[in-house]
Amino acid sequence: MTGIFRANNPLNTFLLFVYGILLKFAWLFHPPIPAVQKNHGFLFNNLVSWIKPWFDLYPVSYFIVAYLLLFTQAVNLNQIIMNRRLIEKPNYLPAMTYLLITSLFSECNLLSAPLIINSALIWIFSKMSNLNHNQHPKSTLFNVGMAVGICSFLYLPSIIFGLLIIFSLLYTRPPKAAEWLIILIGVLTPWYFLATFLFLNNTLYSFSLPGFGITYPKIQKIKPEDIGAILAIILTVTGAFFVKMVSSKQIVQVRKNWGYLGFYLLIAIAIPFVNQTYETGQWMFALVPASAFIACVFYYPRRHWIPRVLQWLVVGLVLYLAYFTK
Repeated sequence: MTGIFRANNPLNTFLLFVYGILLKFAWLFHPPIPAVQKNHGFLFNNLVSWIKPWFDLYPVSYFIVAYLLLFTQAVNLNQIIMNRRLIEKPNYLPAMTYLLITSLFSECNLLSAPLIINSALIWIFSKMSNLNHNQHPKSTLFNVGMAVGICSFLYLPSIIFGLLIIFSLLYTRPPKAAEWLIILIGVLTPWYFLATFLFLNNTLYSFSLPGFGITYPKIQKIKPEDIGAILAIILTVTGAFFVKMVSSKQIVQVRKNWGYLGFYLLIAIAIPFVNQTYETGQWMFALVPASAFIACVFYYPRRHWIPRVLQWLVVGLVLYLAYFTK
């Protein structure tokens, strides 16, 4: 499959859709059903409560929505990586990688707040990676700040991604206090409107939010699902070495965008540790930037049989986890 997706063929979009369906076929018949959770944002919990009466009648609806989100995220991420020339030649490997890596984790097939937020984070990456060519940077900074603020309604710890915007500014532009202030205003604007609405409805003091907390995973024994996580980490590190290896041949803006993805990955890794309740699904934030690095593992090796064999090994692990560990 890596040979097919190495080509820049418009037909690959359809093939990618079929590829993802085949990878996630097991969840089509046993779709995970989301539930209202205290550690999720009020907006996501209200959304789940609203759709449950209809979607519970046809549980496959949850899978369809989750897969459409994953597929559009894969295509959008691929388009951004190609437009910014992060990889030398146009191809569909980043999209293939995202669908492949998310298939290693059952939580990625669940309609969840992190899954929805990933769509917003990919959009933010698109805007920030092209900020130097933007004729209206202040409006863009306000919009991406407001997007982070809205994401925090879905999942409160995601507000930390505001640091990602600030880092991008520090990394790509001379520091300007006015731009930082615009970002802060953008992040706080949704909260201002929420507070105003609650105040006018006399519910401000009864409104509660999940707090932050320092948590960590308690590893008692290695589970089959942990093999996928270990493999994803190894592939991400390997991809980072490939990026470093070719960085001398890349223009400055491309190197800066890879630096942005690196910091994106670091923040995403930190998210599960600042929530009151630890959940493996919180690691999904890291799969977007990780997929960009892993795509390099499928692209840069000179011996093409290596990524082909590696891809089928990952597919084999996906099938094993989906059909033999339930």
